[in-house]
Amino acid sequence: MTDSVSRRHFVRAAAGAAALAQTARGANERARIGFIGVGARGFGGHVKRTALLKEFGAAIDLAAVCDIYSVHRERAVNYIAEQTGVAPQGYHDYRDLLGDDSIDAVFIGTPDHWHAKMTIAALAAGKHVYCEKPMTKTIEEAFAVVDAWKASGKVMSVGVQSTSLPVWNKANALIRAGKLGKVVQFQTEYYRNTNHGQWRNRPITMEMTPQTIDWDRWLGKEEGLAPDMPFDRAVYVQWRAYWPFGAGLYTDLFVHRTTTMLKATGLGLPGRVTGAGGIFLEYDGRDVPDVATVVADYNEGAQLIVSASMVSAGAPLKQVIRGHLGSFVFGDGARFTGFDFVPESERAIGRVLPPERIEAGAIEDDARSHMRNFVDAVLAEDPDAVNNPPDLGANAVVTINLGARSYREGKVFFVDPATRRISTDDPGWSKKWESMSRNRSKPNHLPGWEAGDTGSLIVPPEQMKIAGPWVDGKDPAAR
Repeated sequence: MTDSVSRRHFVRAAAGAAALAQTARGANERARIGFIGVGARGFGGHVKRTALLKEFGAAIDLAAVCDIYSVHRERAVNYIAEQTGVAPQGYHDYRDLLGDDSIDAVFIGTPDHWHAKMTIAALAAGKHVYCEKPMTKTIEEAFAVVDAWKASGKVMSVGVQSTSLPVWNKANALIRAGKLGKVVQFQTEYYRNTNHGQWRNRPITMEMTPQTIDWDRWLGKEEGLAPDMPFDRAVYVQWRAYWPFGAGLYTDLFVHRTTTMLKATGLGLPGRVTGAGGIFLEYDGRDVPDVATVVADYNEGAQLIVSASMVSAGAPLKQVIRGHLGSFVFGDGARFTGFDFVPESERAIGRVLPPERIEAGAIEDDARSHMRNFVDAVLAEDPDAVNNPPDLGANAVVTINLGARSYREGKVFFVDPATRRISTDDPGWSKKWESMSRNRSKPNHLPGWEAGDTGSLIVPPEQMKIAGPWVDGKDPAAR
């Protein structure tokens, strides 16, 4: 958290958390929190924010930190001691932290390739879990985390902060009520630009050495999480640029936007996914593309387009959800207080609908609100209270991971949401829609649809009454 964050707003938020703690856990009970991975995100995003929550009354204690880099571990220990007056226990191995029965919840801020392993172990140890996005590195891990979470009964939240904006629930409620009619397509974006290359601004220092960093442990060599390789400061700090540890803009950035769009639409797993792009400018030794697009088609009859460039940001795509009656236009970026309803023309839909600005409400800081949401859920011991639960996290991981795989492997992937089976064997995707057309079927809808046929039927022109095959030489107009 930056120094410019308003403490007045934080006081108000933390007071709510403290009141909830007394209601759910009893006035004398507190949640003891541990932090696994206290580097850039884990320190600035996790440790500092929870320290402020505690300062202003949340019933939490910052009890333990773990990192394989001694400099980061000591920095976090010292910071917590200075801010709270109590030094946390420092750990080198996350398994030792999880073995501490006094720890109630953990924040996981490690590189992606460790997320699933640590999350599943934490849930098995009876801990509530906040895991940074993407929830996992692979699709199989995403499903495994969801299953472990459901079996545990614990609170778990995934760190896509913008899911705590009220705009997405507002949009979903209006969509289900038929405001847009049949939803057919939605698009989102993430654009950046830099002369030094994405993630290359992450500082590497001389004190990063094999003596201060447990390289084999960071790799996950014992667990087979990454291939063995020589120690490299750039790989350690700028790991998002390399396939063994992440998937670049797909998992660092696309997951943000895809998660919020899935929350707005209510959609789950896709049915068909393809990805495209390339390294078109950033020839600096990286693996991952600097321009990419993912297209995901859903069995509910809707299409997601998520696109980005890391080397051109002046004219980004707008974030839009399109329906037969109109569209919700959010704009670009992440911090939306509302959105515009842009109606279709009277000629297209046979009625006049006025344009409209729809406000959903503002929050001071989405990252702070997201952190508070998790802490509140832990204090209330309510897994359903989080704004980004693991099943939503998994749906985003599957969509984006398949887009990255499609880019790398040159394949189109198909998903069976009922069985979680993923294949490159076409189950007849186009034939399914052609069959629905020939049978004059009603369209599929997004989950939770409540509006019947609103904006979901087309009216054939009069001339279509004389269309059709001439069976036995008889004019269909005579039938």
